Amino acid sequence: MYRQWVAPSSREERTWAMICHLAAFAGYIIPFGHIIGPLVVWLLKRDELPAVDFHGKEALNFQLSMTIYMLIAGLLYLVYVGIPIYIGLAILHIAMITIAAVKAYAGEYFRYPLSMRLVR
Repeated sequence: MYRQWVAPSSREERTWAMICHLAAFAGYIIPFGHIIGPLVVWLLKRDELPAVDFHGKEALNFQLSMTIYMLIAGLLYLVYVGIPIYIGLAILHIAMITIAAVKAYAGEYFRYPLSMRLVR
């Protein structure tokens, strides 16, 4: 269960919360970077900054969910249905990371849509 979420009080906390989400863009450069980036930030800062604990879990849950969805779309490539699904998921991925990062920096609560709660 999540701790009671409190709006980040310092600029440092808001910045690290935003970095949790933006670290997922590493996946476009490094294989599995979309999971490793948020995981590293979350593990380093979760104990000292409560907002990073919340946003890190959200980012990880979304990235793990997107990985599962992309794998399914990849399997559907074989029947040509997966191509538009894969493109739609890629657009959703970029848009949601950007929105989450902006909301985190503003000190707002944000939950990703279509996200499975795998990390608690």
